[in-house]
Amino acid sequence: MNKIIHYVFLDLLRNKTIFCYTILLFILSMTVYNIEDNYEKGLISLLNIVLFVVPLMSIVFSGIYIYQSAEFINLLVSQPLRRKSIWSSLFIGLAGALSLSFLIGIGIPTFMYAFSYSGVTLVGCGLLLSLIFVSIAMWASVLIRDKSKGVGLAILLWLYFSLLFDALVLFILFQFADYPIEHGMVALSMLNPIDISRILILLQLDLSAMMGYTGAIFRDFFGNTLGSTTTLLVMILWCVIPLWMSSNYFKKKDL
Repeated sequence: MNKIIHYVFLDLLRNKTIFCYTILLFILSMTVYNIEDNYEKGLISLLNIVLFVVPLMSIVFSGIYIYQSAEFINLLVSQPLRRKSIWSSLFIGLAGALSLSFLIGIGIPTFMYAFSYSGVTLVGCGLLLSLIFVSIAMWASVLIRDKSKGVGLAILLWLYFSLLFDALVLFILFQFADYPIEHGMVALSMLNPIDISRILILLQLDLSAMMGYTGAIFRDFFGNTLGSTTTLLVMILWCVIPLWMSSNYFKKKDL
């Protein structure tokens, strides 16, 4: 298992896409922090990159890599290795490479210019989103054999979590505006890891006042120990459940 992780990780570090992704994030981060006169403004500017670019890169790149590695995976399956170990090794290699790219591209500039609790929260949420969307990509790629359909499903999932989910939430808010559904919004936000990350970062930047009464509800929940622990557990579940589902399907799949 360690040899597979080592091979996948080194193979990804030599990948030009990973290299360009790292350099692009680093340049964008350094540019944002040097332009803004306040580090919190820089964090807000980087928020969209963390919430949109990082999940998109993680889910699309991981899906394409799994499809392109089909022959390598078939070779591993023919060896006396457990399929669960093979799949877990692929996940660790992919997640490790993308997380390292994020740490270099976003983490280092953030720790240099905005080393604070809000900066650490931004980096932590970005790392968790990288892991989550690698896990979702692996589930989509093992579920669908055709590469074009699998990558298409990955992009549709990203669109759902990034854009369509928020539109659905707004529709519910307008339809039930006369009812006290603010507490329900907290539970609904748990169904989207991107929304969880956005709320956590905005609360750390003291922007919850712009969200009105709903922002106060979010601060009361996410600001205490129980809420923080619950949020962390939900994010971990978002990573573990798709990986567990894909691993079980991979063990039974006829390659």
